[in-house]
Order: sequence, then C-alpha cells, then structure tokens
Amino acid sequence: MGEIVEKARAAIGRVEALGDAASAIFTEFSPARILQAAAEAEALVVAADRPLPLAGMLVSVKDLYDEAGQRTTAASLLLKDREPAIEDCPVVARIKAAGGVPFGRTSMSEFAYSGVGLNPHYGTPSNVFEEGGIPGGSTSGGGVTVGLGLCEVALGTDTGGSVRIPSAINGLYGHKPSQDKVPLDGVHPLAVSFDSCGPLASDFATMLAAYQVMSGGDAPGVEAPTGSLRLVVPENAFTNDLDAWSRGHFDAAKARLAEAGHELVPLDLGFLQDALLLNKILISAEAHELYGDHLDTLVSVGDPRVLTRIRFRETLSDDEVAEARAARIEVIARTAEALSGFDALIAPTLQIFPPSIADTLADFDRINAAMLRNTSLLNLADGCAMSMPTHTTGAGRPGALMIGGIKGHDERVLSVGARLDRDLNGAG
Repeated sequence: MGEIVEKARAAIGRVEALGDAASAIFTEFSPARILQAAAEAEALVVAADRPLPLAGMLVSVKDLYDEAGQRTTAASLLLKDREPAIEDCPVVARIKAAGGVPFGRTSMSEFAYSGVGLNPHYGTPSNVFEEGGIPGGSTSGGGVTVGLGLCEVALGTDTGGSVRIPSAINGLYGHKPSQDKVPLDGVHPLAVSFDSCGPLASDFATMLAAYQVMSGGDAPGVEAPTGSLRLVVPENAFTNDLDAWSRGHFDAAKARLAEAGHELVPLDLGFLQDALLLNKILISAEAHELYGDHLDTLVSVGDPRVLTRIRFRETLSDDEVAEARAARIEVIARTAEALSGFDALIAPTLQIFPPSIADTLADFDRINAAMLRNTSLLNLADGCAMSMPTHTTGAGRPGALMIGGIKGHDERVLSVGARLDRDLNGAG
C-alpha cells in the first residue's frame, strides 16, 4: 500500500476520532470513496513524467462543487435529494489531475449565504482556537478541515468573504480570485455576478499551488518582490470601527511593514463604505432569482436567517435593483482609479474578534454584518484579495491581514502577499 493511501487512511482515522463533531464539518464523508481516490492519485503520481503540484495532498470539497456521483446540496435540506452530479466540475477535475485527493464534502452556511458559518441542519463546528467559537462562513467546514490538519487544502467559494473569513478565523491563508480566473461551471451559485472559487491552506506556498491548479495556470510569475512597496492603508472604509483586537493586530502589522521599508499611504475610500448596501441589495436579488420558486418550502426546511436575507429582495422595486447594478459599475471604476499606482491595499480581514456561536445566534444580523464588512467591500469593487495570518503580537491566535487589488491583478496581489508573509511571519 502506497504512501498516499496510508496518509488518507490516517486522516480518516483522525476524522473518525472526532466522533459526532465530524457531522458539523462534513455533509458527506465516505472513507471508501476517499481511499479509492487516494489509490487513483497514487497511480497517477507514479505514472507521471513530471512532479504534480498537488501530489498526494488531501483536499476537502465545499458542498457547492460537483463531484461525479455525489449530490451537491449547498448544505441545505432543499437540495438533499437532487440528482447526483454526472461528472466532476472543472475545478475538481483539475485538482485530481494535479495529484490531489478529494477528502469529503464540507458543510457550510446554507446556500453560502452568511459570513459566520452557522448551519442548523448539520450543526456548526467550532473554530480551531476556541471551543464554541464561530468557524467563519460560508466555507466553515473547509476552514476547519485545514485548521485541524485533516487536509492541506480546502476548496472554498467567496461571494462576500467566504474564503477569507474562515481563513482569518482559523489562522489560514486564503485567496479570493478575480471572478473570471477560476471556472464556476458545475459550482452551485449564490449570486452569479459576485461568486468566485478559491483555496484555503495552512501556508502561502500551498495556497498558491492550489490556486494555480484551480485557475488552470494563472499567476505563474509569483515571487516576493524586492525593494519598497507602496501600500494603500484605507481611511473611512476597512479601518473604521475596528474593535481593539483587530486594531491591535493591524497596527502591529503596519509598524512591522514600515520598519521593513514599505511606504504606507493613507487613502480615503469612504465611497466604498457608503456603497456597502449595494452588496445586500444585489446578492439578495440574485439569490431570489435562484430560489424564488422555493420560498414556501424553505419556510419549513430552510435556515430562517438565510430565508430572511433572500426575501429582502421582496422589499425592493425592480428600479431599485437596476439602480444598484448601475451604482456598482461606478464603484468598480472608482476603486480601480483610486488604487492605480499602488502595489496593493492592506486592511484587517476582520472588523471584530470572532465571537462565540451562542452570541452569534443571539445577535445574528449585527455580527454577520460585522464579519462580512471588510471582505465584502472588495467583492463590491469586483476585486481580488488574499488573507494571511499575522504573527506579530506573540503566541496565541494570530491576526489576519487582507491584501487586495483590482480585478485581474491576482499575480500582483499574490506577489505582495509572498513579500508580506516574509516580512511579517519570516516565511521564505
């Protein structure tokens, strides 16, 4: 028996040792299916005439990605009996062709419509730092699989922060690509003009390798640049109303980056904060288009918090939705103009310290909005961004730094990320 199969078997054992807690992490977990995939990866790696970028890596799959023979349920009872997928979606096919081993289908916020990670159907896993702490959404199970060391990579999606938030909460690296970089074919949508697919991983190099595979080879020239970088430090957006934890980590990161010789340039981006309601309008409108015929069923089988967000569309006129779409186009153009001439934008990934599951259940709307605030601003601007942990204030839970740029600048953002990972964490 080969090393990849043995590795998969050991990881299966760790999942089984979690007992009932595993049911909040996975919507489907079949040891037999995983071991078969591991054997196939083993054969592929042996036969390959070149090293495979994800050879033998275990990759959890968010329950939005089609896998042949599996039901894509979006962690919702509404979709639990749908027909199994006929074939792997392009992203899963690329992961397998690169030597990766699909390792279970991970739970998530229902329909990917929340930044905290609650799910009333499967349960909500704790994050890896605090028992009873939110895992971050919507890629909640995926973030926990990597944070616990069960997998090297998790396949996530990001409509308003669903890769970066669980990455930040669980001390991981995560990339939200430009929307057209990774194919969305065979990935169950939430809001088609916002959705993107990206990886979560425990280190920068693995995140980058996974993204390059998912995208079919984008960003081949990523390397840490030398010399001083010009980095935007936003004002009146991203950095306003931070709690002490988030402010402390960001201030520590800025001080370290200034010491490393980078130019930190304050820039008023208040127009983004002022336009934040556009996200709520447009994502609700697009989700309503998907689920409008199923609202009566969702009253009895759905997450009521998600249903309320979908039904927000019913408070809006068609003219209001059309005006929001036009306004977003202006925001995208204005953001691109504002960030021109800079290497990247930096900001805290999270506005507030991740609260407990119990506190979030009691105050969902406020906490969900706070968890999504910073990440969703870059989705509104149709940009790209990554999140990375920052180990600048001693032991314990790291902070999380978001590095952002305009659409199409993934290679630049990732190169800046490689440099800042070195400056802040000593990587490389």
